[in-house]
Amino acid sequence: MPDMRPQRPRLLFIVTEDWAFLRHRLPMARAALDMGFDVAVATRVSEHADAIQALGITVFHTPVERAGLSPIGDLRYLARLIGVLRRFRPQLIHNVAAKPILYGTLAARLCARGARLINAFTGLGILFTDDGAKRSLKSRLLGGLLMGMLRRLCGHKQVHMLVQNEDDQSFLAARGIGRAERTHLIPGSGVDLAQFPVTPEPPAPPVRAVLVGRLLKTKGVEEFVQAAGILKGRGCDIHMILVGAPDPGNPTTVTQDQIGAWVAEGLVEWAGERNDIAAVWAGAHIAVLPSYREGLPKSLLEAAACARPLIATDVPGCRALVRDGENGLLVPPRDPVALADAIERLAADGGLRRTYGAAARRDVEARLSQDRIAAVVQRLYAEVLGDPALPPAPDQA
Repeated sequence: MPDMRPQRPRLLFIVTEDWAFLRHRLPMARAALDMGFDVAVATRVSEHADAIQALGITVFHTPVERAGLSPIGDLRYLARLIGVLRRFRPQLIHNVAAKPILYGTLAARLCARGARLINAFTGLGILFTDDGAKRSLKSRLLGGLLMGMLRRLCGHKQVHMLVQNEDDQSFLAARGIGRAERTHLIPGSGVDLAQFPVTPEPPAPPVRAVLVGRLLKTKGVEEFVQAAGILKGRGCDIHMILVGAPDPGNPTTVTQDQIGAWVAEGLVEWAGERNDIAAVWAGAHIAVLPSYREGLPKSLLEAAACARPLIATDVPGCRALVRDGENGLLVPPRDPVALADAIERLAADGGLRRTYGAAARRDVEARLSQDRIAAVVQRLYAEVLGDPALPPAPDQA
């Protein structure tokens, strides 16, 4: 006798890297598991497949080059995604970032037309948004091509869009990408308040200003180092610390040689890549991120949970989290002098640091905890699958 029990709905995440899935999407995947979804992820597997599978999530190895457009490589990626869709037969596809959005949506149009899609923009990079005068002709052409393709693919009634801040929402709407009624704003994946508890400041001096993240030029790493040189020239007893590693798959990465030269000059300390980020913030006084653009910066979110004051650039994503003069300071992007001034100001005023840090923690508790975001994500998944404007999502088994 056939099994008449209803099948669990199937959700497929399409993400470029397995480490990115663990770092940024795992809370959403857990929220889906709690709803009863059968969850899988299509991603490039480096070293985290066992950790993901141990959570009950199926892993499909789908290597992809994140940078640029490569006709042959991207066609291979599309073919791999089509294969995954045919094997897993998801009712819901959650694409994360530009290439998965582009090729995941196209693959669904080709072989999974009944599936619903959530296209998650995790921040709009320089391909879209950097000052045109500073972009190559190739970059501008690729940005225009990608924008046109997204406009066509994201307008379908089965496609919902997910953004992390109001700036990105406005940017996409102004360019006709997606429909307003199917665009949702959820500020990141939240932070585990138990894993990132409030910790007292370590003794000072010296004050430690810390940048956590991938060591990319677009994260403002060079401006951080330049600010360190300015502060050193002023005689400030401030330790400037980089925590993270280069990302060879990103065209804006800094190199090991550059980092070594900065350390040799006595400008910064480099702690390398760390998994104990809560301990990093417990040993820090100030969280710094002079990024050019973000979705919602995870490093600052975790620092805020630990009650650390925030210094960031006044750009999309960062200003969604940092409120100037309340929980931290905002400075202009690409301005190492302003960055140095802000760091020096907080380094000199322990009371202000504690005031800003306490406000940062309160903000996270009020609206950005992992539990709160998980509940919002669950409502979104239920809404997308039950959209009354669409026929019921078919079981593609």
